[in-house]
Amino acid sequence: MAKNDKASSNKSVATVASSSVQLGTAVEAPDRFVNPGFPEHRLRVTDLDPKKMKRAARIVGVLFYASILGSVFAVFAYMFFPIEDGSTTSVRLNTLFIGLGITFALLAIGIAAVHWGKAVMADHEGVDHRHPVRGTDATRARAVEIFKEANEESGFSRRTLIRNGMIGALIAFPLPAIALFRGLAPMNEDPNNLMKFTMWKAGTRLTADPTGVPIKASDVTIGSAFQVIPEGLVDLPEKEKLDAKAKAAVLLVRMKPEDYTWSSAERESWSYQGIVAYSKICTHVGCPVALYEQQTHHLLCPCHQSQFDIANESQVIFGPAARPLPQLPIYVDDEGYLRAQSDFTEPVGPSFWERSK
Repeated sequence: MAKNDKASSNKSVATVASSSVQLGTAVEAPDRFVNPGFPEHRLRVTDLDPKKMKRAARIVGVLFYASILGSVFAVFAYMFFPIEDGSTTSVRLNTLFIGLGITFALLAIGIAAVHWGKAVMADHEGVDHRHPVRGTDATRARAVEIFKEANEESGFSRRTLIRNGMIGALIAFPLPAIALFRGLAPMNEDPNNLMKFTMWKAGTRLTADPTGVPIKASDVTIGSAFQVIPEGLVDLPEKEKLDAKAKAAVLLVRMKPEDYTWSSAERESWSYQGIVAYSKICTHVGCPVALYEQQTHHLLCPCHQSQFDIANESQVIFGPAARPLPQLPIYVDDEGYLRAQSDFTEPVGPSFWERSK
């Protein structure tokens, strides 16, 4: 009985071992895929006809030189079609001709590079075998030989027309960008003066935007907000009106006087019975701040979500803005009209490093 049990046990172990070997052994399929190799190489037209090869090389060179002309054209367009203040036509012409020059220059480089690779460079298939990251000295020497062979096959050193044209096109292409940087050069006038002084001055009446109708203090109810411009702005020529409005636009708000928190009696005197006027130009990048939340007394800039607290001297409570909105000092005349005590006491609009001077 013991012998039978032992034989049965040995037979089971052998069966399991045999099963394990079969499951873990790789089997080579008899119908495995055979590497077909490279397809038959088809010669191009330029490979068969030396004249067409020469013609293709000339086309590539001409395209590179055409790219140079496009870059030079963009530079001349920047100089001969300048943007004039208040002229939308000059903006269109400047953008059109500069854009055409840069587009033609870049397009010519791209077409030349593609045509060079398809019609002029060597067209033989090859295999790049994988190798360790750090090759042997022989491998590294072979890499140098490959670069030399690539140079010979591309004709970079031999075909001077293509080489010189490509180098010239790549050098000329950045020139329009360099010319456009001229517009970023420092101004002769102090930016503080440009942004600090607006149309507002002592005695200027506050008028509704865009009608230009003067505003009385009695017209401003608690919780209301008015878009305000200085008196006389609507009468300016069109080309001057936009620049003046961009600096002088004001938001007029009325709250309960007890809801305000003032840092000094002077700042409190810039308001009238809860009516305050702040610059409408955001101190981040100059977007118009026009979303007023009546319940929270917050002003919201729709561009980058900066928020200003009207109840606390328009301090920044959220967002990327770096400083409060400048306040316009106001008062009421004998007829009940709101007037400015003076211009803004600090530059309006985005913060910039020259403000500290």
